[in-house]
Amino acid sequence: MSQKAWYISPIGWLEITAHNNSLTGIKKIPRPKKVKNDDLPAILLDTIGQLEEYFLGVRKGFDLKLDFGESSDFYKAVWLELLKIPYGKTVSYSYIAHELDNPKSVRAVGQAAGANPIAIVVPCHRLIGKKGDLTGYLNGLEMKRELLRLENPKSFGMQGELF
Repeated sequence: MSQKAWYISPIGWLEITAHNNSLTGIKKIPRPKKVKNDDLPAILLDTIGQLEEYFLGVRKGFDLKLDFGESSDFYKAVWLELLKIPYGKTVSYSYIAHELDNPKSVRAVGQAAGANPIAIVVPCHRLIGKKGDLTGYLNGLEMKRELLRLENPKSFGMQGELF
């Protein structure tokens, strides 16, 4: 059974979805018309709690059961690779392609990152261009900038591109 919760974060409203005690989605949404977070299952309560800790800067990683559904094996492989990027660090799309032993799959890595259903927890915001430039992000570049600043304010707060 699919369930939803809503969380107002420092970057806006997030809709969190779960199915069978696994997290299936986190996405930024406009303010919901009706917020009802009654009788939430443990996975949604845990996710909200861990997101709160993340935004306070005390959580550097997430400990949640994830379910990527019926996504392709390649997309799942990319998302699992993204989970290895440490808090406060960034890597390029080509780095992920090389880690997957498929250096020519850079564009496909970008497509997989863009289709990431579990934003923030699966940190596709930590992907940057080969030359260090910020590139597309499903939830917008401003959200990507904010997440990178949160995780590493000294580095990302000084890059001219981010202002």
